[in-house]
Amino acid sequence: MPAWRRFQRLLLGGVFISSGWMAAPGLAADRLMIRVGPLTQTIEIEDLEQYAETGVAPPRLKMYEPLLTPQVRQALHNHLAIDPEVSDRVINDILQSPNGEQLLDTLTRIAPEMTVEQIQTAIRLAASQTEGLSLLSILRSIPEDTLEIDLTAAIALASQLNLSRLESQALGSVLEHELSVEAEGEFEAAFSPSEPGPEIVRKQEMIFRDRKRDRDIPVDIYWSKRTNGPLVLFSHGFGADRRFLTYLSRHLASYGLTVASIEHPGSNLASLSELSLDPRASRQPSRILPATEFLDRPKDVSFVLDSLAKLNSHSYPLRGKFKTNRAVLIGHSLGGYTGLALAGAKLDIRNLEDFCNDILPVGLSPADWLQCAAVDLPDQIVDLRDPRIVQVAAMNPIIGELFGDAGLSQINIPTLMLASTHDAVTPTIDQQLRPFTQLMLPKYLIAVIGGTHLSVGDPANLNPALDEIPFMPELRGEVTANLRQFLQGVILSFVKQQTSEAATYAPFLTATYAQSFSTPDLPLRFSTDLPGSITSWLRLVESWSNQHSTPLKLMTSLLHLEVIVVRRRLNVMQNQMLAYLRMSYPSLIVVNPMNLFRQNGHLVSHRSGHPAK
Repeated sequence: MPAWRRFQRLLLGGVFISSGWMAAPGLAADRLMIRVGPLTQTIEIEDLEQYAETGVAPPRLKMYEPLLTPQVRQALHNHLAIDPEVSDRVINDILQSPNGEQLLDTLTRIAPEMTVEQIQTAIRLAASQTEGLSLLSILRSIPEDTLEIDLTAAIALASQLNLSRLESQALGSVLEHELSVEAEGEFEAAFSPSEPGPEIVRKQEMIFRDRKRDRDIPVDIYWSKRTNGPLVLFSHGFGADRRFLTYLSRHLASYGLTVASIEHPGSNLASLSELSLDPRASRQPSRILPATEFLDRPKDVSFVLDSLAKLNSHSYPLRGKFKTNRAVLIGHSLGGYTGLALAGAKLDIRNLEDFCNDILPVGLSPADWLQCAAVDLPDQIVDLRDPRIVQVAAMNPIIGELFGDAGLSQINIPTLMLASTHDAVTPTIDQQLRPFTQLMLPKYLIAVIGGTHLSVGDPANLNPALDEIPFMPELRGEVTANLRQFLQGVILSFVKQQTSEAATYAPFLTATYAQSFSTPDLPLRFSTDLPGSITSWLRLVESWSNQHSTPLKLMTSLLHLEVIVVRRRLNVMQNQMLAYLRMSYPSLIVVNPMNLFRQNGHLVSHRSGHPAK
């Protein structure tokens, strides 16, 4: 397995260490001593190893069999094979970051007999072993005969994790129904923008040299003989490359659009492998994502636009192919951040350091960890806007605290945002839904119910190792086929809004078109705004964020989401009842109770002003 894959697996598995200890409380060197209040019980670690291998609880674990779920066995059995050259650097990055310090603090509360130094040493030693990093290898690396575990503290933390998962599931159910529209029959149109276009697609690979920043930027160019519409730019996410959305690049080019898919050398696949070979790494550990990448990525796009403008005048085969003065940027994950920064949202990290110092390991997502790399930037407010970007589509973007209090309200161009409710990397609430409410019109939201972080990617260009990470499993290609077909149609229609064909493609920027591609496994929703029920829920969650503990905040959020679900069910029942009355008693004037008010002691209809019957 290449070094970068192992590196990426541990990067995205940073939370795995914490979630694993919480999922399987009660592990230790040779034996565990579990403490619940004044009661203690000893467990042999070899019994846990036997259970992890066979799935059968040995006799001494029979009394714990109800707790030995498949999830616990998976947490015990899973190994992350890490290149030793890479492991030291990654472990140092995790443990020396603010998030790593809080993780260590959490583990010392669960295992009060261990020191921080012992935990650090155990993790480093386990990561260097040939069998790889696992819960059991960490425990075997602890230099104690017996490790005492505070089960009460572990259960409390595990319950917070479960509440977070329940919140995501509840949010998916609410979005699925609140954003749903009633369609009369199947969606019909004169043509299908999701089908391949008539043009023959050509491709050329280029590398643009930015001498000022000492940076080589690879770019794949897709074009056809008859060019029309704006230039389309693609920006990939962290640890990906310019081929992540190849199917979309080719589809747009088949309709005559010129596409430039950019690769960012400071945060692509190759940069992860190069990082492990950096001789400075052992002397001065730094974050895996350099802080400067938050500046360099938007600058990469602007530099490519400058370079393509020159090609537009001097390259014989590509002359006239690049309309660089009107460009649409499509970004995924960190590429979504890149597009939003270019669209006008100012990078504002004045509150980021406080956020990064206060976040708890339990609620930590990879997006939280990655954005915290920006605290090392010398300037706290940076304007990276490029006026040549006239539209932006941000799919599963990393936003969080990167744009400060003003957020996305500074963007004044059409913006499309995609959110996946089961995205464990860039969670929907903080990274997409709350920022979406700040956007000015026109704006569009795609909600992929049950979708994951990489659901939009090209299956032929996804890292297969990501399927092996237990806390953030990705959907397989066949499950997401309809989503990709829908994106071909909706992204094309979005880009076409910059052309004379805008009205022709407008019907495909609708909820009915999105729902026509829905499947039971992956319902799709489309909206230009969030309903009041969801915006009020977001305000409630935000108001509780700084006042209450994580479990209390999550519980309040869950209860509010459940209220939305119950209210919707009552409305459905009420509408069904009214429809029945109208059908059964045509002469009876039936008024919706929601449209009544009292006047002089009588119920009066809002619409007629007459007493209700």
